Amino acid sequence: MMKRRQLLTGGALGAAGLVAGCECGAPAGGAAIPGAINSRELKMVTTWPKDFPGLGAMPERIAQFITEMSGGAITVRVFAAGELVSAFESFDAVSNGAADMYHGAEYYWVGKSPGFNFFTAVPFGMTLSEIMAWTEFGGGQALWDELSARFNIKPIAAGNSGHQLGGWFKKEINSLEDFRGLKMRMPGLGGEVLRRIGASAVAISGGEIYPAMQSGAIDATEWVGPWNDLAFGFYQEAKYYYWPGFHEPGSQLACGINLDLWDTLTTTEKSIIQGACQRANNISIAEFTHHNAIALEQLINEHGVLLRQMPEDVMAALADASKTVLEETAATDDLTGRIYQSFRESLIRSMEWGRISDEAYMSARRKAFDI
Repeated sequence: MMKRRQLLTGGALGAAGLVAGCECGAPAGGAAIPGAINSRELKMVTTWPKDFPGLGAMPERIAQFITEMSGGAITVRVFAAGELVSAFESFDAVSNGAADMYHGAEYYWVGKSPGFNFFTAVPFGMTLSEIMAWTEFGGGQALWDELSARFNIKPIAAGNSGHQLGGWFKKEINSLEDFRGLKMRMPGLGGEVLRRIGASAVAISGGEIYPAMQSGAIDATEWVGPWNDLAFGFYQEAKYYYWPGFHEPGSQLACGINLDLWDTLTTTEKSIIQGACQRANNISIAEFTHHNAIALEQLINEHGVLLRQMPEDVMAALADASKTVLEETAATDDLTGRIYQSFRESLIRSMEWGRISDEAYMSARRKAFDI
């Protein structure tokens, strides 16, 4: 009996030590062991300024979660925009293996394929819960995988900043005519919609926006929402803050992983990275909801920001132009067309459900609190 106990105890301890301590993902001449965790140091590049609240915190959290969930076996070194490559070079760096991962907004890669727009946000598109539903359950992830694989990348949803406001303007917007010739920072399909109504859209990274506003290179800008907009100090250059936004109703952010690297990971390692991204995604939603509300009060009460609703004729023109732009984008190529069709079908389902659930409830709730 004593020998049997010693054998069982020793075996259990030996197995635990093997799983926790060995680098046994890919033994010589054999396939990777699904449950193994190898010691790895990964490089993540981002499209965000260093130490920026919210957006900059997301990749840092993902790195932290990966290390914690791997028991310290996998570490991730995060490089802010400009530290290893520029913000808009992040995609290529991961695609060619110069970096292992990126964190950013997929619509930054519109030059690669217009299909990427749909996995961040498109004008008059999905809210944060709707894009999560499409990605996770409505066929979005499979299409996203197919698109990104063409560029040697595996994509994972890894953050959402929620609804973005209409933006900061140096001059008041009273009608559609005020957009004629206006120079406004707005990337993605939203920028193309602005061009259709007579504005001049400029695509620059976050760190370039304030200097461009200060120098007069642009007359207006959108960025994220009250929390991140406050951090950049846009109120110092433009006092008019417009709502609602049309361009990004629920901005999904992403972690892209070099596909060659992804294919070498064990099942456990893949699950750790996916779990870390999902955890960061959920936290970002709560974080932005909380801080945007506080920051909006600060902008109005402490900095004299003038909150304005976008005129009806402007919103109507933006809606018409958005429909045209989305349909033209869908006709670009077969895969983009399939992405748009899947996106549209999921959106229509979500809108009908939302009409009798969230939309109706939020309208009724205001009466209960006399708002």
